[in-house]
Amino acid sequence: MPGYPAGMPSRFHDYDRVAVVTGSDSGIGEATAVALARAGFDVGVTYRSDEAGANRTAGQVRDAGRRSEVRHLDLTRLPSAAEVIDDLADSLGGLGVLVNCAGTGIATPVAETSWEDWREVLAVDLDGPFLCAQRAARRMLAAGRGGRIINVTSVHEHAPRVGAGAYCAAKGGLGLLTKVMAQELAAAGITVNAVAPGEIATEMTGNEDVDPHTIRRPGIPAGRPGDANEVAAVIAMLASPEAAYVNGASWVVDGGMLLMGPQAGSHLESDRWREG
Repeated sequence: MPGYPAGMPSRFHDYDRVAVVTGSDSGIGEATAVALARAGFDVGVTYRSDEAGANRTAGQVRDAGRRSEVRHLDLTRLPSAAEVIDDLADSLGGLGVLVNCAGTGIATPVAETSWEDWREVLAVDLDGPFLCAQRAARRMLAAGRGGRIINVTSVHEHAPRVGAGAYCAAKGGLGLLTKVMAQELAAAGITVNAVAPGEIATEMTGNEDVDPHTIRRPGIPAGRPGDANEVAAVIAMLASPEAAYVNGASWVVDGGMLLMGPQAGSHLESDRWREG
């Protein structure tokens, strides 16, 4: 990691250069793990079903000159699944950064959503991040050197989406949990922030391994989806010592999508709105 800038307050900047990134077998999580490795962090990688993807991510971390460990993490198996955070921290020798990136969602109207589907989304997108962040916070508090917790939410932390009631409820809840934890942990030098991506070219959006610049999105001012590396760059910034005074914020990474209000998203087929 680059040296800490001269003249900046330096208390709590020596937290462990060890990060755990949940859901880092592909997409934003994979890009984040690699970005953190390039910034000087050893990285714990987790996966739910794609072990090969997780091992590929770990290989990229090692190629960047950092250590990596891989663990299976199924956030529907709570609370015990969250023990993976401590397991990885013990294996890597500490924990300075947690990135809650594992997520899931369904496209079902509220009136048709089953209890089982509701609970799965809430478990993976809210209960799991709570338990993982709680374990990370306890370790960081015990170490007394500060740290970073970064929760990957969504633009739907801030704006509803028809057919995504469970997802919106979970991401909205995670956004407020982020703010409460930011208040509670700030005095110990632990910052807690959210990163809220819009449409990103990943497996979850059906555009994995596609150059986002080749996809037309009139409903996004940038005119295209984002790239996972563009989200990872923001996460890496928040994980750095230089971001010590950034706390309780939700960093929207959406190419301007939220500015569009009800016109936002992939359904808008015309650029005529640009004409005023």
